[in-house]
Amino acid sequence: MIYSVIVDISVSEIDRIFDYKGEGYQVGSRVLVNFGNRKTEGYIIEEKLTTTCPPEKLKEIICCLDDFPVISPSLIELGSFMREQYHLRWVDVLRLFIPAEMRKNRVKELFKNQATLTDDNIDNILASLKSSAHKQRDLVTFLYKNGATLTEKLNAQFGNSALQSLVKKGFVTLSPVAVRRKPYSQLQVDNQQERTLMPAQQIAVDAILSSNGGKFLLHGVTGSGKTEVYLTVIERLVKQGKSCIMLVPEISLTPNMLRQLRQRFGDTVALLHSGLSTGERFDEWLRLKRGEAKIAIGARSAVFAPLSNIGAIIIDEEHDSSYISDFNPRYNTIEVAKYRANQSGACLVLGSATPSLGSFYDATHGKLQLLSMPDRINKRPLPTVEIVDMAMETRLGNRSIFSNTLKERLDETLKAGNQAMLFLNRRGYSSFLMCTKCGYVAKCTDCDVSLTVHREDNQLKCHYCGKHFYMLDQCPSCKEHSFKQGRIGTQQVVDLLSHMYPDVKVLRMDADTTSTKESHGKILQAFGNQEAQILVGTQMIAKGHDFPKVTLVGVLDGDQSLHHEDYLATERTFQLITQVAGRSGRDVVPGKVVLQTYTPTHYCLQYASRQDYNGFYKREISLRQASQFPPFAEIIRILYQGESEQECIDQLTVHFADLCNLKAECEDAFFYLDKMRCPLKRAEKKFRFQILLKVAPHQVDTLLPQIFFICDNKTKSGVQIFVERNPQNLS
Repeated sequence: MIYSVIVDISVSEIDRIFDYKGEGYQVGSRVLVNFGNRKTEGYIIEEKLTTTCPPEKLKEIICCLDDFPVISPSLIELGSFMREQYHLRWVDVLRLFIPAEMRKNRVKELFKNQATLTDDNIDNILASLKSSAHKQRDLVTFLYKNGATLTEKLNAQFGNSALQSLVKKGFVTLSPVAVRRKPYSQLQVDNQQERTLMPAQQIAVDAILSSNGGKFLLHGVTGSGKTEVYLTVIERLVKQGKSCIMLVPEISLTPNMLRQLRQRFGDTVALLHSGLSTGERFDEWLRLKRGEAKIAIGARSAVFAPLSNIGAIIIDEEHDSSYISDFNPRYNTIEVAKYRANQSGACLVLGSATPSLGSFYDATHGKLQLLSMPDRINKRPLPTVEIVDMAMETRLGNRSIFSNTLKERLDETLKAGNQAMLFLNRRGYSSFLMCTKCGYVAKCTDCDVSLTVHREDNQLKCHYCGKHFYMLDQCPSCKEHSFKQGRIGTQQVVDLLSHMYPDVKVLRMDADTTSTKESHGKILQAFGNQEAQILVGTQMIAKGHDFPKVTLVGVLDGDQSLHHEDYLATERTFQLITQVAGRSGRDVVPGKVVLQTYTPTHYCLQYASRQDYNGFYKREISLRQASQFPPFAEIIRILYQGESEQECIDQLTVHFADLCNLKAECEDAFFYLDKMRCPLKRAEKKFRFQILLKVAPHQVDTLLPQIFFICDNKTKSGVQIFVERNPQNLS
């Protein structure tokens, strides 16, 4: 038999199929093969009877590396789609489908010894032991009551010598057993409660389950009960013997959703995301692969869960930009989910209180079925929003980051025994460090960005590459000792609050406080248990959380994302503010929101303050149409980056000339074509340039292969080239 193998080497020059011979192997298996003068791993993607390879050059597969095929045929088919759609290398796609640590056998199942009594009649064993052998007798009694037990637990309780003595006497046998490494094993799971669906929820559930593979946009205001719709759909499908995938946009949202899923479905739930340990991720993946778990939950990568007979793929907060991978391999999770849903005839449910304009446009044009949930559970009111003009606050002499209105609302909230959340999408202590004498700004040596001040560890940090630097006490340019710090970050907000309310416990949630594996869950659990009265955070706290005691949300800088040079800036700002405002007043006590801004009359903030998505959509979609931005055009970005600035320019110049020729041939398909430096000119020691194209949506599928062909004509080996379709970040 001939097998088509993709070798596990991520180099474009060998991104093709190599034929090997062998017998008894299965498609999807990970194998060891001879490649050139070395042995390497590979993946079988096809079997066939013939090959064009000369017999004398046809090598034989050495062996299979696992006792089962690690990639299913349906995932191989998905990989072929992604390879063509996003111009990816075969091996980069296939690596997405297995835990990275499986490669080179860096992780395996964990086996530990367990002890078992050899005789069910405990009296026979105890009669054979000396009355003075107290630990041995206690150990035997323990095993009789508890059954097979791990030896490490017995050794800790009774001592190793007692156990070994019983083994030598033949009263206890030791045998290896696979031990599961369970993520969030300490997660508190409440008792399951009886749930009754509201009318709008019932309509949504019925529509999804009766659709036979339909595609839906579930648009429900914050607090309308979208999560219960998801869980009910999953429950019904699992009872039918089907499996489900549930995606959330951020790792910070997985503990809460995992808690709810475990509460209802127990150990049939498996968690997949990059924050797990090597062993945990492998064990969870293996449970899904073996069918021991039927529900996969996680961030973006969980869309590749090794499940069969999928009944539904649910993508919560579908508008979130994290669903589009902006590093290699680049892909759009929602497009991948659509393909997987079509493969298995599964339902696809996209849910959000603030859907992306593209998804809502599709829903209004019949590509998605729109399900609306316009009211909160039990008709609870949406929070009232007060817009505070910070320019007026400054004129009145208040230069604090807290407006007088926010201070008053905080006082009222804390006095009433309720909780508050303060949102600022800027971590660190302050955003830059500037010399007031000469204007020098501390910048990263590898990236074209200013360094952020982090007071806790007294360092300057780059938020792009993660590099750390010592805090400056003298300007390296003019040798003066006079520094000014930039805009306030979450660290400084916590410091200010501790001075304002010395007796109030404040928690902070951002990338700095959630670097360890289970830190997300611990912070959220502590706040949920009311161990703190105020939670300060970045966008991690903006969506998906449900804290009944939160009656106040403060948005400290409503303008932060509004004035970026990006066509998505207004949409993102509306989504972020609407989402974070929705954390307030989700229980009995009505919620309040204080929105601080220097542009109080901007239409985006006005619509967000009223949580008027439909109004915002109508205005924004008309602007998109007039300016020919998505969904009325497709944006293609070709990104060039390398350590040699001149090589990047030379390579870009060649490709730009070819694209100009293509534009001349297909003039009607192009709305825009230009080349430029990236706004972020240098990152991680690499210079960055880009070509931007706007093309007609109905022409993009014809043009993309030609654009890919042009980009494959690479003359500078030191330049990395990436083609992105409708990128979420143009910096």
